[in-house]
Amino acid sequence: MKFSDYHINDAIKKNLAELGFKRPTDIQFKSIPSIMKGEDVLAIAQTGTGKTAAFAIPIIQKIHSAKASRRTCGIACIVMEPTRELAMQIGEVFNSLARHTRVKPFAVYGGVDQDPQIQKLQDGIDILIATPGRMFDLISQGYIRLDFVDTLVLDEADHMLDLGFIKDIRYVKKMLTRPHQTLFFSATINRDIKKLAFAQVKTSAIRIQISPDDPVSKNVSHFVMFVEADDKRFFLEKFIKEHPESRLIVFVRTRVRAERVAKAMARVEIPVLTIHGEKEQSLRTEVMQQFRGGEARILIATDVSARGIDIEGVDYVINYDLPDQAENYVHRVGRTGRGVHKGIAISFCSTEEKDRLTEIQTFLNKPVEEIHISRQNYSFAVETTSAQDDIAALIENFEAQKKGKRRKSPEKPKKTKHSPKTAK
Repeated sequence: MKFSDYHINDAIKKNLAELGFKRPTDIQFKSIPSIMKGEDVLAIAQTGTGKTAAFAIPIIQKIHSAKASRRTCGIACIVMEPTRELAMQIGEVFNSLARHTRVKPFAVYGGVDQDPQIQKLQDGIDILIATPGRMFDLISQGYIRLDFVDTLVLDEADHMLDLGFIKDIRYVKKMLTRPHQTLFFSATINRDIKKLAFAQVKTSAIRIQISPDDPVSKNVSHFVMFVEADDKRFFLEKFIKEHPESRLIVFVRTRVRAERVAKAMARVEIPVLTIHGEKEQSLRTEVMQQFRGGEARILIATDVSARGIDIEGVDYVINYDLPDQAENYVHRVGRTGRGVHKGIAISFCSTEEKDRLTEIQTFLNKPVEEIHISRQNYSFAVETTSAQDDIAALIENFEAQKKGKRRKSPEKPKKTKHSPKTAK
């Protein structure tokens, strides 16, 4: 079935076509009809499979068909997001899909001046995309009214609940005076969060789970390389230089690590951008605009951005550090291989991180495939960056073996005497 066959407004169809959406993904195909009927939906699907459009399309269609003009009677839908980056990202998706319709979406979030947001709210909107903190501030000041809300969306709901927003969610639901539809969308969910999630939707809610046995999208090939902590920067430098035209996101555990890795790359003349929770919102927004616009091709990020980066053309994700929480692995590697595109994610695992790797593999219900590095290639990568294609060839050879077509092994470097580098 194509989007052109759906009973949705022509303007939405045109927007979908301009965005390159021809056929619905599995999560869209299974969610859209139920949402259009007004049913509660609890949907779990892999990162990068089109969850946002799965709820945005039917919501925009319902509001558009209920309005006679662009004039609004009040907020009809609230989409709650756990982070500022996600609120901005989802706001952009709604704006793209609602162009030329009678629907007015708008995103509010903290870290920026509230006055422009207040002005927009006073002009009238139909869909509010919001982080809880800023939303409650504006509710308490009287700028947001919930009298006409009949749809509540909890996006990245596992993260919302994990961050302790359950009280906020319950408070919002109590404030909704109309019978309302609740949509719960997430990429991952554990047993405890599932109980909380079921409590937020009707017992008759439609439950949709796409590829429950493998939370990582089939479009993402992901591997692990065992690299000691002090050597990671050499392998990162080598990988970046082997892929001079590629766009990469490098994930680290902390903002201190982000800045440290950025300085290490600067010493070898590799320009990078960094994004983490310690940066002011205006700087974080600027960084994302620069990365999206191609002003830099390497972004070093902490997990604050693992769920908020939806940028086309990310070729590789590098887990420079393994995440503290296993489910964040899924969100990190999901920054590549989005939609119909293919992507590769590589994790550098040190001896100290092997327990984290075990937790990740338990969460995935299967091992992460290892790219073996010979002792000679390992030493060569650390001691010099003049050789070409070592890491790239290992990845290509690994994927060729999976398809039963063994690629010729990369030529081993000639033995040379090198004095070992000391980690700085």
